Amino acid sequence: MAAEVRAGECVAAAPSGLAGGLRYVARQPILDLRGKVHGYELLFRDSPELAFRGDGNLATRTMLDNTVIFGLDKLTAGLLAFVNCTRESLIENLVQVLPSGMTVLEILEGIEPSPEVIDACRALKTAGYRLALDDFVWKPGIEPLVCLADYVKVDFSVTNSQERRKLLCRLNGVTAALVAEKVESYRQYEEARAEGFILIQGYYFCRPVLLENHEVPPNRLSHIEILRLLREDPIDIRKLSLVVKRDASLTYRLLRLINSPVCAMRQEVRSVQAALLAVGENVFRRMFTLAITSELNAGRPEEILRMAFVRGRFCELAAEPCALDPTEQYLLGLLSLLPAMLRLPMEDLAPGLPLREEIRRALLGAAVAERTLLEWLVNHERGDWAACDAILAARGLEQEALLHCYAEAVMWAESALHFA
Repeated sequence: MAAEVRAGECVAAAPSGLAGGLRYVARQPILDLRGKVHGYELLFRDSPELAFRGDGNLATRTMLDNTVIFGLDKLTAGLLAFVNCTRESLIENLVQVLPSGMTVLEILEGIEPSPEVIDACRALKTAGYRLALDDFVWKPGIEPLVCLADYVKVDFSVTNSQERRKLLCRLNGVTAALVAEKVESYRQYEEARAEGFILIQGYYFCRPVLLENHEVPPNRLSHIEILRLLREDPIDIRKLSLVVKRDASLTYRLLRLINSPVCAMRQEVRSVQAALLAVGENVFRRMFTLAITSELNAGRPEEILRMAFVRGRFCELAAEPCALDPTEQYLLGLLSLLPAMLRLPMEDLAPGLPLREEIRRALLGAAVAERTLLEWLVNHERGDWAACDAILAARGLEQEALLHCYAEAVMWAESALHFA
């Protein structure tokens, strides 16, 4: 991904025209059994049918105008985009405004398998689109669509193992990939694997089986100590260097990050002290935090790290208009997924974090003002628009501004991952 790099900065700028296109869309990852992202389902606030019809005002605020089609690749990091479709958008070929090579058209449960729908799906397959049957249940006449489908998605929140077993028996011999959706716990993930699903959608990876009665590993404690030192102003470079030198992996990761093209250094940096002098304290704090978080997430799905970066950058960008401290908000967003990284409860982790008491309470889920932005983003990730609206109304926040921050955070996170 091309990234615009300015002197002295280590972050990539988001395309200026992208934020408006993200107005009513969130994304949810679809992972394979190894935890690698296969694609993203895009959750639209307004019906895609309206956007497909090209209403002038709405098109500028949805994913489907030409500007946003250019940005679709960036929103999904070049992976497949799963998009829910209405009957009209299928039979009237309105979905063809989307790029066929990276789009999976999801046929909703309520769409009847009429001859018109089946013919439209055949034509779309010929045009290069992939098809998914969403919230799949067996019903009369569905066989032609099953034969055309590349994916069959089964909702784990409304089906039990017995119902799924019967459904999978009917699908025996079908070549479509089985997708378990709304998988929200590690137990459900294990069930999905055992039942033959090869792709998983849901936030189970953010809620792994936590280790009980375990202390934070010593090397993780050193990372927390580094975060404490980074909160000091000015940074005590001597103390910081001593702690960093005790962790060879972190030192390597940091120097690789500092020497990468994203930081645009004119000379090679070979020490922590040199890195600090070269980039300045503010950028150094951010780069070090990225390196530490990457180390904390070692062995876990990369999507956890991606979400942590998005949350951290979003909370930082949106902080100032909300009269919140950007640095604190960055750490709040970044560390909100620490339990998923370390498989330890937040109750065990929060007391040792280098944060004010209000921020620690926010990490524990308390309804404090400091949690406002993180709470909005968590609901946005899940497409809970009503909850998002309630937060906007209660805090007097501007939706447009938050969605602009979200757009930039997504782009920034993808760039950061290339060098973390």
